[in-house]
Amino acid sequence: MNIDLTGTTTRQIQDALTQSRHLMGGPAVGMVLTLIIVTDESAQYDAVRAATEAAREHPCRVLTVISRDPRGGSSRLDAEIRMGETGPGETVLLRMYGPLAEHADSVVVPLLMPDTPVVTWWPGGKVPKSPADDPLGRLAQRRVTDSYAARDRLGTLAQLAGAYRPGDTDFTWTRLTNWRSLLAAALDQEHDEIVAGEVTAEPDSPSAELLAAWLSIRLGVPVERTVSEGPGVTGVRLRTTGGDIIVHRPDGRVATLCRPGQPDRQVALMRRPMAELLAEELRRLDPDEVYRDAAARFAKDLAGGEPAGGAAGS
Repeated sequence: MNIDLTGTTTRQIQDALTQSRHLMGGPAVGMVLTLIIVTDESAQYDAVRAATEAAREHPCRVLTVISRDPRGGSSRLDAEIRMGETGPGETVLLRMYGPLAEHADSVVVPLLMPDTPVVTWWPGGKVPKSPADDPLGRLAQRRVTDSYAARDRLGTLAQLAGAYRPGDTDFTWTRLTNWRSLLAAALDQEHDEIVAGEVTAEPDSPSAELLAAWLSIRLGVPVERTVSEGPGVTGVRLRTTGGDIIVHRPDGRVATLCRPGQPDRQVALMRRPMAELLAEELRRLDPDEVYRDAAARFAKDLAGGEPAGGAAGS
């Protein structure tokens, strides 16, 4: 069911949502959170599609905030309500014109699901300098950005690291979940002393910088960052006194795990779509101190002109 409201108010949007649920025979119960998407017209389609897929695992009300012509002289609010299309949740696209676009929080607050967590997501490259201080970020327990989408990827990641507050996270860190799991499993087995590391990835890859920083922190060794043609992170090499532990993924799909004295092993290591990344972030709303530490190390090393891994003990 789709409902278009032009020149509307939050009260009319609420009434339309209630009426739609009654017509479809679906009460408001079962919603586990409110997801606020802050985007523009060009990126809203992919973001809403990813949110709709993630809502199958996390039924939620999706409020998509789209600013249109914020410098216009008159304020106007248009809304598009989508219910029952592909999942159990509700999707509301809020297009704000004129000065109203500068006060999006005043429109969003009345539409939040009562007594449920709030997640704010900036899917594009235009993220606030401090997500926790942004009016829509202040409403949320979890604030999700994606520095990979920014024009200055590494600069944006360093900026977000400096402004970190509990609840902040970034998709460049979420993309590393499977890499970190594979490396942790490989190191759970008996191995010789690790003396250095190397992360290989495409140029200006914030995920690679975070992975190098995380390995350096956890292993207490210098981790070098080298460049490949991609896609994404293509390899990790951990140098030990008895030989190298290597994970090599040249195609973004399947990785080869090589360990001294053992046969090579093929491991599925797909580059995950946006919907999977979002669903993972919606599973946990607690502070991610590991991301905080890795991002802080990267920002410190970037400011000092060192590789992201830095030197041991730095």
